[in-house]
Amino acid sequence: MRHFVLEIGVEEMPARFLPLLDRELADRFSALLIEAGLAYGRVATASTPRRLVVDITGLSAVQKTEEIVVSGPPARIAFDADGNPTKAGLGFAKSQNVEFDQIYVEKTDKGEYLALKKTVGGRTAGEILAETCMAILPNLTFPKKMQWMGKECTFGRPVRWILAMLDDQIVPFAFAGLTASNQTRGHRVMGPGPFTVPHADEYARILNDQGKVILHAADRKQAIRAEGDRLAAEVGGSVEWLESLLDQVANLVETPRAMLGGFHEKFLELPAEVLLTSMETHQKSFGLRGADGKLLPYFLTAANIESREPALVRKGWERVLRARLEDARFFWESDCAATFDHWLDKLDKVIFIGPLGTMGDKTRRLEKLAAFIASRVAPELGESMARAGRLSKADLVSEMVYEFDDLQGKMGGIYARRQGESQTVAEALYEQYLPAGQDSPLPSSKAGAILSLADKLDNLAGCFGLGMMPTGAADPYALRRNALGVCRIILEMGLQVDIEVLLREAQKGYAGVIWKFGEDEALEKLMDFFGQRLRAYWNGQGIPTLVIEAAMAPGFADIHDTWLRVRALAEFSREDDFEASVLTFKRAANIIRKQADQDLSGAVREDLLEVDAEKSFWATLQGIEPVWADLAATADYAQMLSRLRVLRPAVDGFFDGVMVMCDDLALRTNRLNLLYRLVNTLGRVADFGKFQV
Repeated sequence: MRHFVLEIGVEEMPARFLPLLDRELADRFSALLIEAGLAYGRVATASTPRRLVVDITGLSAVQKTEEIVVSGPPARIAFDADGNPTKAGLGFAKSQNVEFDQIYVEKTDKGEYLALKKTVGGRTAGEILAETCMAILPNLTFPKKMQWMGKECTFGRPVRWILAMLDDQIVPFAFAGLTASNQTRGHRVMGPGPFTVPHADEYARILNDQGKVILHAADRKQAIRAEGDRLAAEVGGSVEWLESLLDQVANLVETPRAMLGGFHEKFLELPAEVLLTSMETHQKSFGLRGADGKLLPYFLTAANIESREPALVRKGWERVLRARLEDARFFWESDCAATFDHWLDKLDKVIFIGPLGTMGDKTRRLEKLAAFIASRVAPELGESMARAGRLSKADLVSEMVYEFDDLQGKMGGIYARRQGESQTVAEALYEQYLPAGQDSPLPSSKAGAILSLADKLDNLAGCFGLGMMPTGAADPYALRRNALGVCRIILEMGLQVDIEVLLREAQKGYAGVIWKFGEDEALEKLMDFFGQRLRAYWNGQGIPTLVIEAAMAPGFADIHDTWLRVRALAEFSREDDFEASVLTFKRAANIIRKQADQDLSGAVREDLLEVDAEKSFWATLQGIEPVWADLAATADYAQMLSRLRVLRPAVDGFFDGVMVMCDDLALRTNRLNLLYRLVNTLGRVADFGKFQV
């Protein structure tokens, strides 16, 4: 088995590029090797700011071979009357790079044709790997690309060297004006190199021992975490680890060295959120907390070098952070001297979205909408939610948020507490932007959830009314994220609200706006948009598409109730008798669907029930209907579906013993009404006609 290592050396690559490139390189090399028929054991990737690495083990020495038959032109035109090959026959042999005497005539169902047996494959691993590298590298995906050789080559950052080794042999190919070699480079300062790699097996050792580079991001993270915890313990604290930041820091360094810095205790007067944002966002550093949970006047960072003068490096980090904290302290003091009334006046001069008015207008809409939502889910919060809606965007014009925009909402909550607003209002302001994405945490309070719903629904209603819907990958107003956030809040907090009613109320908040779509048309598009988001969300949780479609068919305006039906139906779909039940009830649904032009009411006349099968069906249905109604009132859809086992034998007997579409109009209508009543009863849970069995 052979071992291949590819290293693309680059100038420092942005940290956010690396995880995506690792996955893309692994996927593309795996796919092309499979396509080429070159067997391998494992494709691994790794990266640092200065290199992208592909490591493939268990490679076959040669491509697998197989014998194929290549068909040529018909024999009648490949030979002349004397049996000699014509231009057509000779041309076929030439196109296959063989002598004509290797060609034979093959009899097929369509007649006689020239044919050739060829053995394909058998190319060496080196040839295939060289072609694979040349196919993949120019087409890698980057958020942004650079040009440094005119337009001849683009890449995430300029390429400075290429190593490509198959065991002890160089795999020859060229890219970005460079030719692959057996040389690597290490850390820019601690082990610059170049270093010759005699064998692919030696690459990782040489890079670590001589180049002073920790190749794998997971190892760099562990090194930062272990040393950081040790340093924090020395000052009686613990590191406020943030996984997303740790991932980023690990991809900013090749040889991480954790370093502890400090700042003046006077800055601890600032809110913890401000201190942590200054450290994390602007300095890529971590805060420390003491045993009491309060922040300590220290921060932890990771340098990319083993410095001979660590005190000097630490002093540089501290100087930069101190400047940021001095700014934050000034903004804090300025904001503490201001009032919400002052900020609300300023909001009337800040545009929300062109035709939709100012941010002041938006807060007046949220004042009403948040109170309306509260009346549906928490009436006791109505007054507080109206106040929270009005104050919701005030912090956007504060000095602190103007400088540290990551703190929007959070500072509003902090300032609300300082200015004597209620705890409910402060919590709502603090959490109003949650969730910020699919994996982002939800508001922890009902007040935060209500204000978040109001804000997102207002955005959606306004943008859809103007026709500013997402298109393809373009979603400049984050409407997909807004809709998903609404769905997650409702689902995970178990809120029983009608999303269509809330959207209609959000539309009413806008006055004097010239819409592209009327309210009804915009609402229809909004509901379709929410339906798409719900389908994608539940698909992502492993729920089959047909189950989702069937459960959503009766309507999905009550998102929480719809989820209960989806979950119950998904569980029922795993039962052994599920397909039999679907066949039975789908047959009933299809019959009623075909009679859409008939005026069916579901009223059944018992005097027209002629045979025992329909009488039994009617009696069983009458017995189940009140039970279903009681179960529906408590949303116990699992128990409702379990009753189908009682109902199905009666329905099967009905279909076996009764001619539904008989000639007698009265009998036919009565039997259709019986099925119509069944379908309506089942329709409280799902449309079984959506299933394909």
